[in-house]
Amino acid sequence: MIKKLLAIVAIAGTSYAHAQDTTSTSSPLEISGSVDTYYKYDFSGVGNIPTYFNSDQNSISLGMIDVALKKSTGKASFVGELSFGPRGQYQSIPTGDDTDPSNTFHIQNLYVNYAFTDKFSMTAGYMGTFVGYEVISPVANFNYSTSYLFGAGPFQNAGIKANYAVSDKVGVMVGLFNDWNTYQDLNGVSDFGAQLSLAPVEGWNAYINFLTGYPSGTIIDLTTTYQLTDAFKLGLNAADRTMPSDGGGYTGVALYPQYSLSDNFALGLRGEYFKVKKDDAAGAIFVSPDESITSLTLSANLKAGGLTFIPELRLDNASEDVFMKKKTSMGADTKSASQFSLAVVYAF
Repeated sequence: MIKKLLAIVAIAGTSYAHAQDTTSTSSPLEISGSVDTYYKYDFSGVGNIPTYFNSDQNSISLGMIDVALKKSTGKASFVGELSFGPRGQYQSIPTGDDTDPSNTFHIQNLYVNYAFTDKFSMTAGYMGTFVGYEVISPVANFNYSTSYLFGAGPFQNAGIKANYAVSDKVGVMVGLFNDWNTYQDLNGVSDFGAQLSLAPVEGWNAYINFLTGYPSGTIIDLTTTYQLTDAFKLGLNAADRTMPSDGGGYTGVALYPQYSLSDNFALGLRGEYFKVKKDDAAGAIFVSPDESITSLTLSANLKAGGLTFIPELRLDNASEDVFMKKKTSMGADTKSASQFSLAVVYAF
């Protein structure tokens, strides 16, 4: 692992010798972010669908306020992003705890970048993961509730990575990372990650992602979007995770067709299949080993300036009884669950 790190540093040093310039142009400090709130009602009367980020039942609840800072000077730049509120405080980091009063915020991103050339750059710090289709920020997702694939995968990766643009259509990233979602890795830098990005034709982007290490296991992920027409976009996310020592994992696929009826109104459907592998020693993510869930989520996006209203209807169906029929049920007693939510997101 140390040899890999030294190799990356050696490449950076070689590139740096040819990339220094005498200019030191500085961009203004950029401030952006979002605020979101929501109402969710599960038709069983209990919060039945265990995905992020609209978990509160029959309540007008908070998401988060998210503030991102960005600045560049010459070839160097930094990004710092903090979030406050349930979505950012403890729902987007597995080690967070809503009962801990000292846990009042969460670092979403904190990294520096240096562009040695127009094609080669390196980034170090704590970064939103490169794996998966959906992200923590509600601004970047069409649906407000999230997929099972999102909840089961990494949220952030702390580490160092090198990016190289082979051409306008092909890019490569390699990096060394901590365990998933940790500022500090007590086991040492233990994960290796890579990404191949492709842009075969105008409007079509694809990312093939790979991340492996102990104890997180190995995940292979495909994320792609294709803007077929000005109005119609199709997205796809497929992933497979295998835990060490035959400890299980999961596999899944989600399809995202979206259609814009106007500049201010669009409809989108997420259809997902998620299955936990047999003998999952990791505690099974949301469902028991060898069980599966099919989920359909219909969302609308209505925009008014910086505001986006997201009414959403979601129907989940499992291969076994993993949901509750009603609030008074004693444990799981049905295979299906449904919910309606209305979210309001403001981006600035």
